[in-house]
Amino acid sequence: MARRKPIPLPEPKRTGKESLERMLQARRSIRDYRPGSLTLQQASQILWSAQGITYGDGGRTAPSAGATYPLEVDLVVGDVESLPPGVYRFRPVKHDLVPRLDEDVRAALAEASLRQEWVQECAAVVALSAVFQRTTKRYDKRGIRYVHMEIGHVAQNVYLQATALGLGTVFVGAFEDRAVARALDLPKEEEPLCLLPLGRVR
Repeated sequence: MARRKPIPLPEPKRTGKESLERMLQARRSIRDYRPGSLTLQQASQILWSAQGITYGDGGRTAPSAGATYPLEVDLVVGDVESLPPGVYRFRPVKHDLVPRLDEDVRAALAEASLRQEWVQECAAVVALSAVFQRTTKRYDKRGIRYVHMEIGHVAQNVYLQATALGLGTVFVGAFEDRAVARALDLPKEEEPLCLLPLGRVR
């Protein structure tokens, strides 16, 4: 991508009209999306729910073993207002996006995900990867388990936030790791763990 200047995101909302209990009741795995763009505000809110800063010296929306924060978040954009198609890295502390790739990789991700078409037909994908060493250097092999737990925390946050915004998502964990890593151009120390397509609910 020729222009690598970070893109500020709108400030996320920290209060809402919907109750947590109603969102838990309404949460579903959605694989069928109607056409329509996501707003930049919606993208901001989703990313904040995944790894946003909530307190102190970097505490986030999802718990992390020993505050090691092994996860990285990419937003794969197909149809998001104000953002050209491409792959963007979310930076929690700055609450902004750093452009990484200037091409729409949803089709490549769908192919790598055993042809799950909703990965291509959604407006955007939250792609979660992990640098396991951040956690294993403190907790040794057990750190691998902790990273997998953390992915679950983050994914549920995204599910609930998407529901509150009238959006749908689904946890996609069935994919060819190397193909996803290539499509996202991940650094060699990062391993892809989860894709969360996002779109408007029919």
